[in-house]
Formats: sequence, C-alpha cells, structure tokens
Amino acid sequence: MPNKNNPHTFHIPVMGLSFTLDTPIKVAKYGISSVVSIVDDVIVEKMNEYYSSKFEIPFKATSTKVEDYRAKRITSYLNTVDTIVKQKFEDLKNSFEEKSSEFEKYMDMLPDFSELKQNFKKSFQNNKIKGDVHQWIQNNLKPGSIDVNIMTKLDKANFKGKEKLPTEFNDAHAALRGFANSNLESSIVLSAGMNPRLYSYFEKFEDFFPNEEGYLRKKIILKVSDYRSAIIQGKFLAKKGLWVSEYRIESGLNCGGHAFASDGYLIGPILEEFKQHKDTLKKDVFEILTNALKNSEKPIPQDLNIKITVQGGVGNSKEHEFLIDNYNVDSVGWGTPFLLVPEATTVEPATLETLKKAKEEDLFLSNVSPLGVPFNSLRGSSNELIKNAKIKAGKPGSPCPKKFLALSLDEKGMPICTASKKYQTKKINELKAEHLDEQTFKNKYKLITDKTCLCEGLSNSSLIEYGIERKGEDQGVAICPGPNMAYYTKVVSLKEMVGHIYGKNNVIKVDNRPHMFIKELSMYVDYFSNKVDEFKDSFNKKQEKYLTTFQNNLNDGIEYYYKLFSDTVNNFEESNENLLLELEQLKNELFDIKIPILEKA
Repeated sequence: MPNKNNPHTFHIPVMGLSFTLDTPIKVAKYGISSVVSIVDDVIVEKMNEYYSSKFEIPFKATSTKVEDYRAKRITSYLNTVDTIVKQKFEDLKNSFEEKSSEFEKYMDMLPDFSELKQNFKKSFQNNKIKGDVHQWIQNNLKPGSIDVNIMTKLDKANFKGKEKLPTEFNDAHAALRGFANSNLESSIVLSAGMNPRLYSYFEKFEDFFPNEEGYLRKKIILKVSDYRSAIIQGKFLAKKGLWVSEYRIESGLNCGGHAFASDGYLIGPILEEFKQHKDTLKKDVFEILTNALKNSEKPIPQDLNIKITVQGGVGNSKEHEFLIDNYNVDSVGWGTPFLLVPEATTVEPATLETLKKAKEEDLFLSNVSPLGVPFNSLRGSSNELIKNAKIKAGKPGSPCPKKFLALSLDEKGMPICTASKKYQTKKINELKAEHLDEQTFKNKYKLITDKTCLCEGLSNSSLIEYGIERKGEDQGVAICPGPNMAYYTKVVSLKEMVGHIYGKNNVIKVDNRPHMFIKELSMYVDYFSNKVDEFKDSFNKKQEKYLTTFQNNLNDGIEYYYKLFSDTVNNFEESNENLLLELEQLKNELFDIKIPILEKA
C-alpha cells in the first residue's frame, strides 16, 4: 500500500542533466515524486530564467563573478521550482468543483487500492457539503516530493584563475550547499558510490539532523547496488549523526545512465537480502546514530523510519506489483518509459522520434563517458552523429566550456576532460609517435576518440525544446535510456503511463519483452563474457579472482530464481514454465564461458 505521505507507489528517477530538470513542475501537483539533477549550474540558471519569466516570478541572474555563484544558482532554481509547484498544487486543490479538473485527474491517476482514493469515494459519494470537501482536501492531498540528485564522483576542484579554491567550492560540495540552503523539504539522492569528504560536509547543515520527534527537514537517500554497500555507507553517516531515510536499490546494468555493474549480484537476491535484514539494518544504524547525536549534544529522536525502494528495468504492472508485494519495497522507480511522456519529461522532437524507433540493438553500453564507466547509449542520437562526423573529418574532441567531467589532470595539474579536443589531440599525437601497426593504432585511436561531451549533450534537450539560446559548438543531444526503451514505441500521456504502471491499461505493443529479472541476468552473462575476452591477453591472479567471484555470484542468483519461479504462484505476464526455460538457457550460456586457467609456478 502507498505510504501515507506518498500517494503513489512509483517515483520518477533522475535522467540526464535536463530530461527531469523540470519534471516536478509538470507532475508534483499530482502527488508524483521525481528527482532533479543539480550538477549543471549553467542549465539550472537558464531554466530558472525561463520558468521565472513563464510564471512571472522575479528573477535576478547570478553572474559567475559572484562568490559561490554555483550554489546560489542552484538554491535560486530550487526555490523557483518549489514556488511553482506549491502554486500549481493550490490551484489543483481549488479545482475540485470543475468538470475534468486537475483535482479529478489527481484522484483518477491514483491506484484503485489507494486508501486516499477509497476514503474520498466513501466520504463524498453522497455529495456532502462543500466545506467538508475543502477540509478533506487540505488534510489529505499531498504533492509529490521535489528531490535532487548528486553524483558523488562529480566533485571536481575549482579554481579562480590559477588559485585552487577550498574544498567546499568543489562541484558536488557546492551543489549540496545549493540544496541545503533552499526552501525545499525533500531528499537528496547520493549516487555513484561513497565520497567520505562530501558525506562529512553534510554536518555543516542543521536541516539534515532530526529533531526529538524524528522530523527531518531534508533527508538523505542513498542509491546502492547491494546490502553491504548500504550498511557501510549508512553506518559511516550515522557516526556523524546523519540518518539515511531511504536506500534506493538500482540494477547495476538494467538501468539508464551510467552502468555501475555489480560483481555479478542480481537484483532479485539483493532485494531478498534487504527484505530479510531491513530490521537489523535499521537497528544497527540507529544505535550508532543515537550515540553520535548524544556525543554532539543534539536532539535524539525516539524512532526514525527507513524506506527500501528499487529501480531499473521494471516495465509492466505485474512486475511492479511483485516488487512491492514480495519484497515489501516502498516505491518502484520508473525512469526510461517516462522519456516518451512529454507531460513528465523534456525530450526535444528529434530525439523523441529516435527513441520511439529504437530496437534492442540500438540500445547499448558504450565507452563514451569521460568518467570511464559504461554508459547506456542510443544509436542514432544527434550527439553520436556529430561526434562521428568530427572523427571522420579528422577533428575529434569537443570544446570543454563547463568542465564538470574534467576529472583528469593536465601537465600543469589543471582539470581536463578526456572528451576535450585538447586532451584527445595530445593523446593522438602521442599515439602516432609510438609507430604501432595499423590495427593496434586503430583500436587505441578508437578508445581515445570514443569519449564524447556529455555535459552539453545531456543538457541540450531542454534548451532546444524551449528555444533557449545555446552558445558555442553544437554537441547535439546525448540521451541515456535503459534497455527497456526497446519495448516502448509511442508517445503517451501521463495518465496512460500511470495507468500502465497500475495495470489499468497497457502501452506496450510488442510481445517479446523479457521479464526484468531475465533481462538483467542476460545482460550480466554478456558482460561477464566480454570481461573474460578483455582479460584473456593479460590474465593475472587478481582478474582470476574477480571473474571467479562474478561467476559464482551469477550462479547463486540463478539458483535463487529457480526457487522463486518454481515456488511462486504465477505473478508475471510470462508463465513460470517459460521463465524457467529462459533461466536454464542462460545458465547453460554461463557454463560455456570458460575462465582462463593460470599456469602454476
């Protein structure tokens, strides 16, 4: 059942830099929670100006010459979003008397099992007096949460001229400060692993500490890939008096954006472990937290809640229901499918068309990210076409005006991005000096020139869609849908997509969509096979241990699924018999992949 503070059992995760940047403005009034990226203060400032103008909110530009401009831009935009959402929500609550009103849409999109929906029907089906309705609406309706995301790895040091600024002016630190200083009462999602220095910076802001009643003005959500990571990070923060309100489990490979592959741990067994140990996790972390709060003489709450949520690859109502009912998760993230819902996300027309036509083979893990992490890519995106045209013309690389992914250092110790023209030109010249054979040169040349400008590519969609001025060299639009995109083939309304999530209708017209557990497993088997090939020419003891652990974890996951599909009354669109057959096939594929054997000394 939905949490009383959250009318829906799904949320919309962060996507790119701009695809969900204004999603709360579009959907929060309907009680739908979503996540905004606050990495890029440049597009944040432009969107702030656009929406301030549209809703007649006073706007004052923040120049890059202003001290702490990055944090101030982020605070200002989040306050603008908060103001707009609150006004839209008030308008919605006041619209209940109108036919086909926004209030009616709010109630209609709720799942049929929603207590909120049932209570409304029960209370007012006999047309009680309007005053009662007004009071009921004020007491019961809630907007969706305006949450924000920081990718913890994107914490580049910044400079004023050649002078390195203090740590608090690092990218992620400034973004955190921007959120902390905003009016929002919501959550910050920390993704891409642990950053101890950034985590320690949370202590500077009182909003992240609970009061005696357990109220947190601003909450922390950790995006995690397994239970071990959750408990390590949860305890680290608890020692500082900081509580993790939600552990958001994401599939390592069956997701959009950067793919942080686990060591063969599959989503089903991971969810099972959280289900079995949730109480232990809460108890152990809470004990550490209370000791830390006591030592720092801060208020100690009697109790604090934790939520377990999941995202990555879910695609139909049966899977959605199973995740909630079987694993007791509080919410399920639906990301990629919402890229085809203009009422929820911002994708300009050309990219929207490419997404609609995308088949399984058009959605692939690429080497394009300057982070050096596999990145979900769409074949035929304008960013890919522009990059390839530059390579063909012998002019690879991009200008680097934003430098958010400039995580390498040049010879002077200054940040440089591996997708930049400067970096790639230097590396290609070094490569030419090696006088390699033609094939080796081509392979290494491709590794250098594969990197693309994601800072511009992932932010351009909103600028194009809203006709906002763009300066500099065009990088097109980079988009990072998960593999699930292949099974969604048309633009749909928000009401249709929400109906699809809750089983009221079906927006998928293809009949070959694999179950989310099977799809993830097949991706991990392919990933493992590629790793074996990658290591075979320089195989060592460390790689042998990694591959053996990876394979053992996959086999353990397969055994878990055998039991799950055998014991569970069918809860899926595909029969249990078919799921077991597909599982057997993948087990055989995994068995056929042979790890090289090291010769004993």
